[in-house]
Amino acid sequence: MNELLPSLLILAGGSAGAWALRRSWRQGGGGGRLPWLLSGWVLLIASLLIPAWVLGTVRGPFIALALVPVAALFLVASGFQVRMARAGRATGRESLAPEPSERASTTWRTVLRWLLAGPIGMVAALAIGIAYAVWMPGAAQTRLVVGGLLVPLVWGGAMAWTLADNRIIRATAVLVGTALVGFTASILKGFA
Repeated sequence: MNELLPSLLILAGGSAGAWALRRSWRQGGGGGRLPWLLSGWVLLIASLLIPAWVLGTVRGPFIALALVPVAALFLVASGFQVRMARAGRATGRESLAPEPSERASTTWRTVLRWLLAGPIGMVAALAIGIAYAVWMPGAAQTRLVVGGLLVPLVWGGAMAWTLADNRIIRATAVLVGTALVGFTASILKGFA
């Protein structure tokens, strides 16, 4: 219960600092911007450092680093607005992230995309994970765990890339090449 009051003060200081920084940002390049900018940073730094004396050198900054971003996030979220989409843009682009172009759907492309996103992508991800476990320094257990954790991440990236890329032959070459290079490098060094 003795952390409640300092936590509320940290939230208040973080909110006030974020508000001052937001106000300085909205002022633009005018001369009245500097006092708001300085006061915002001073409040944020004080909200991070003062809890070290009140709550302890470990617990205080930990609580402050957890609460100050939450206070700033609530301040930013309080200004959330839903705006209507504009009818047309003069730039000619519909969105900042356009959808993948429509591809001709042939049987061999469909089968190759399925193979690239599934088994070939998995083999390339395994090659990267095994190469990491073989070549990186450190304890063997750590290398194996990190290499094993890399496999689903790389496989997911390979899936997303191959399904979004219009050039299927390039994706095939990169994934097959990655698998060959990864396994060759692993075989050459061996696990020690």
